[in-house]
Formats: sequence, structure tokens, C-alpha cells
Amino acid sequence: MQIKEKYGLVGKSLRHSFSKPIHEKLGNYDYNLYSLDEKALEEFTSNKKIKGFNVTIPYKTDIIKYLKTIDDRAKEIGAVNTVVRKKNGLKGYNTDFDGMEYMLKSAGITLKDKVVMILGSGGTSKTAEAVAKHCGASRVFKVSRSGEINYNNYKKQADVQVIINTTPVGMFPNNYSAPIELDGFKHLEGVADVVYNPRLTMLCYNAEKLGVKHVNGLNMLVAQAKYASEKFKGRKIDDQKIDKIVKAMAKDTTNVVLVGMPGSGKSTVGKELAKKLNREFIDTDKVIERRAGKKIPRIFKEDGEVYFRELEKEVVKDVCMQTGKVIATGGGVVKNVENLYPLKSNGKVFWIKRDIDLLVTDGRPLSKDLLTVRKLYKERKDSYQLFSDFIVDNNNSVAKTVKGVIDKL
Repeated sequence: MQIKEKYGLVGKSLRHSFSKPIHEKLGNYDYNLYSLDEKALEEFTSNKKIKGFNVTIPYKTDIIKYLKTIDDRAKEIGAVNTVVRKKNGLKGYNTDFDGMEYMLKSAGITLKDKVVMILGSGGTSKTAEAVAKHCGASRVFKVSRSGEINYNNYKKQADVQVIINTTPVGMFPNNYSAPIELDGFKHLEGVADVVYNPRLTMLCYNAEKLGVKHVNGLNMLVAQAKYASEKFKGRKIDDQKIDKIVKAMAKDTTNVVLVGMPGSGKSTVGKELAKKLNREFIDTDKVIERRAGKKIPRIFKEDGEVYFRELEKEVVKDVCMQTGKVIATGGGVVKNVENLYPLKSNGKVFWIKRDIDLLVTDGRPLSKDLLTVRKLYKERKDSYQLFSDFIVDNNNSVAKTVKGVIDKL
């Protein structure tokens, strides 16, 4: 049996990197993740069993001192993300440049004659600066913690048209943070975030609310991996492969989130969906009960709805940081608009809709009879509409409802 050549990714914290499955789709080689501290970097580079590797935060500039040669683009940028072992030693490349160009193009974000703000001062920010200048931006500047333009005065740059985030702010497990606020940028046309986990970063979510074009880093990640794989193996890969892998990765990692009235069948549908999709099923109400150590009717009776909603909010935030799950929520999750972003951050939200007369009311603290249910529905229907990406009826068989969800996916 032929032994596969070894490649991989080097960085500080890689527990939730998508690079391994991406490279497995790109070529017939062994690709692994190597989480290293700075002291271990030199020893790793001398391991001749590793034929090549990618480099991520925070080593894109640190790696340079261990290389024998650097290609012209990487040298000009001052950052390396791809290293190949040649006969005369290690050679560094920057495939992030092409990956970032691909990401911007995929979102229809143009930089020509635009004022571009780059968040961050690390290796990826150098790549973003090179891309912006190459694409003809009229003005390019960086925001850093200690620079002339920093996180205390960045809002003075009111003419900004495109923002590129190259910092890890907003990346898992800090999903609910953004590097800057977007209000005040009246000329903003596009936001690009190199972070790809979560699927919808808080920065991109804020851009979406403003009606501004936005893109996360998955396109860049896959594109730069494609170009890196070409360097590893010395063969060309069709660019169409990028889009194919992006779609596959998005489908595999996006949560399926179910909202709807109490008794609409979310849990039943969710369990069947999880079986069909071969995913873990999570019922937020069950998680709440485990944390509280008692059933939901008892929580309402002993602690009140306000306490329950706070606990629900924390559970939703925690659960929705995961990827590739089927998640059924409680009927009142839409009462708190703070739950909207967590549900959408890694998920597509489906409103499981059932005729009111068919809703189950047994054992539900806020929907004891049909009169109460009608009142609840009237109060919540606009919120269900706001939260949901799709609506699927559940008035017939569970199998038909499950098929309806999968078809929309």
C-alpha cells in the first residue's frame, strides 16, 4: 500500500479548524493539525517527514526565519501561509492573497477607487493591504490597538467604503463579539471577515442589518487551501472545485434550527431530521431542565418566567456555538430578540408551523387551552416570521415535514 505524504496546518489553537476536511477533499494526502507554541516551531520545521504545511495565527511572520527561500509575493507582503519542503530547504508562499481576492469577488465586493479599512496588524492584515492596493483602492489604512488609527478613534474615518477584518475577534469560542461597531459609516458598501466560524460573525450580522454586502472567511479558506494544495503537489486544480467545497462545507456545518408554537412538533420533527441527516439532535428545553435540575412547568411555578427566559437565553447561546446540529427550541424563544443572532450565527432557522386547532397543549405552562394558544400565536407570529429563514407546514405526516426541511436546505 502506498504511504500518503504528510502535510498539515501549524498554528496556536486549531481545535475547531476546518482545514483538515477541506484538504481531504482537495487531494490524496495525509493532512493534520499541529497546535504548537512558539518554542516548538523550529523543531517542527526540521521534521522532514512533513512535506509541506500551512501557517495560521499567530505564526505567519514568525515562520519566515525558518525558511530557505520565499517567493516574491510573500516577500513583498511580509507574511507566509504556505510552506513546501524543497530539495534545498523550505520555501514560503502566500496563497492567502489569491484566497482573499476570491472571497471579495465571490461577494461582489470591489475595492477599485474605494476607501478600505483593515482591522488588525498581523500577517493577514499585510495580505489584505497588498490585495487592496493591487485592486486599486484609493486609500488603505489599518486599525490596530496601538496605532495612530486605533479602536478608540476609528469612527473618525467616516468615508470608509469597505471594511476587512483580519483579527480573530468574533471567532469561536468568542462568537458574540465584534471588533468594531458599524454605525456612523454612511458610505459603507462591503464587509469582509476572514473569520469563518461562526458562519455568520457578529460583524457580518451587523452589516446584514444595515443592508451592506458581507462575506465570511470560508470562501477565502477554501480558495487559499486550493492554491496551497497546488503548491504541495505541483498540479493544477480547477477553480470550480472551490465553490463545490464551500457549498459542501457550509451544508455540513450549518445548524438546522427549529422554532414554532408549543405543541407544533418541533422535537418530533427534529429527532427524525437528525436521523436522516446523521446529526446530533439537541432540544434546548431538555438542556434547560438539566441545568435547572427540574422540569419546565416546575421552573415556571417556582422561579417564574423571567428566570426561565434568562436561563433559556444562556442555553441558546451555548448550544448555537456548535455546528452541524439539529436544534429544537422552546415555543417562546422568539420572545427575546437577543436570541435571534445566536440562532442564526451558525444556523438556518425553520418555522415549523401547525394549525392552531392541531397544537398539543398538555403539560405546557403557557398554553393550557386553545383560547390561550390563540392569544399566544397572535402575540408571537410576527416574531416567528422575523426569526425564520424558511416556513415548513407540519399539518400532515412527520415524514412530509422532514422532507420539506431537507428540500429547503
